[in-house]
Amino acid sequence: MFHAVAKHGSFTRAAEHLHMTQPAVTFQIKQLEEHFDTRLLDRGHGKITLTTAGELVLAYAERILGLSAELDSRVSELTDELAGQIKIGTSTTIAAYWLPQILEGFKRRYPRVLPRVLVGTSKLTEDRVAARELDIGLIEIATEQHAIERHSAARDELLVICRPDHPLARFERLSAKDLVGYPFIDRDPGNGIRQIADEFFETAGIAGSEITLCAELGSLAAIKQLAAAGLGFAIASRRAIRRDVEEGRLAAVPLEPRTYTPLEVIVPRDKFRSRLITAFADYACEQFALIAEQEEREQ
Repeated sequence: MFHAVAKHGSFTRAAEHLHMTQPAVTFQIKQLEEHFDTRLLDRGHGKITLTTAGELVLAYAERILGLSAELDSRVSELTDELAGQIKIGTSTTIAAYWLPQILEGFKRRYPRVLPRVLVGTSKLTEDRVAARELDIGLIEIATEQHAIERHSAARDELLVICRPDHPLARFERLSAKDLVGYPFIDRDPGNGIRQIADEFFETAGIAGSEITLCAELGSLAAIKQLAAAGLGFAIASRRAIRRDVEEGRLAAVPLEPRTYTPLEVIVPRDKFRSRLITAFADYACEQFALIAEQEEREQ
């Protein structure tokens, strides 16, 4: 109850979330404060804030609830039925174009598993997995952090995308030098595909100052819309733009040399890892490989 009040910042919203009456929640918090003989919440001006003691209790409450969820998961493993919560971090591209198919299959196999998905850049996801805030990460590219274990599952080709009547659309292949001078719609910092694109230009000796930056966006949908409107070109993975190309909204041209984004599954480097996390990591690697193989056959 204390965790709910602290997170919602309101006795009323906490009570609604817990399906309880507000007086019952208020009474329990009062009992908790009497137990610790200190005030945990400051109530004033219609707003609830945590005291220093309250911050400490919240930290322990989150650990206790996490251990409770882990206990449920580990005990269920003894019955050979995977169950419990798994916290998954993923990049925006994987979340939109790979994860739904992976989750659908896994949920059909293990219906009692509750996936909780957090979407962010590859860098942010990796840091959260390393800090054990997430159980598993599905990202385009990972660094060599000692706190994580990497599994390279598959790869997806990167293509230049632009409006079908854009001057770049007539090329069969596009080198970094071919792209100089054209407005470029880039991804946000920390994005795995942005990192690969930066390396593509750097390897060709193209300085950042030579690239005509048009926009920098965190949303792939927005990037595709701007490219389709003719504002510039972008670099995106084949799976993410397949339908747009098929329906004539975008043209796609391979890079020269051909360039790929890895698809990686990362987990905390733990000696003891729950069978649920291991099972999902193995399943995600398997599905990444199967989907990528299917994409290559359909090209």
